Amino acid sequence: MVAEEPRAAAAVASVAGLDEADLSPKVRAALDVLMKEVDRLRRELEQSRRRIEHLEQLADEDTLLPVVNRRAFMRELSRMIAFRDRYGLTGALLYFDVDHLKQINDEHGHAAGDAALRKVTEILLANVRGSDVVGRLGGDEFGVILAQVDEPAAREKAAALTALIAAAELEWEGKRIPLSVACGVRPLTGMSGPDEALHAADRAMYRQKRGGTS
Repeated sequence: MVAEEPRAAAAVASVAGLDEADLSPKVRAALDVLMKEVDRLRRELEQSRRRIEHLEQLADEDTLLPVVNRRAFMRELSRMIAFRDRYGLTGALLYFDVDHLKQINDEHGHAAGDAALRKVTEILLANVRGSDVVGRLGGDEFGVILAQVDEPAAREKAAALTALIAAAELEWEGKRIPLSVACGVRPLTGMSGPDEALHAADRAMYRQKRGGTS
């Protein structure tokens, strides 16, 4: 620590344009105290910045699954629509609803239902691009924002994800629990805002669940 103090005083003297040899012991001591305080404040600011980033991340994450929550998802959807308006970018919204989650909870327990949601999440995250966004919109509902895709490509991706989930049974306490989802597809063209886009995708999902087209 003693060796650091002369270097601190010399650094301040250099910045101030002073000759280190002209510094009195009292000035040197004062400069050393100043530099230590500056260094302490710098460390505290960095720690505060990291805490804020961590809290922001927690505020955006779903409480159960490693995806963004509804609030963060809607913010990203709003941003995608703004990019579409400004730069003419294409994009689409997929709205997934996990089938029979209540039945899984009732027959196998809520831990099994949570495992089913984690399995669906795992498949979605593993099969979209880093530029896409996956979020949990409700208890058994998920959204996926696809960037830079047209409607045919979005429908193809929705069909592929739906098939992957249906092929991936959940193994739970020696039993195999089938999984399936309904999915609605909505291009972001013509959408005035995130709420309208989400409602349109939700309606498309319910049409598909009832046996119609998404």
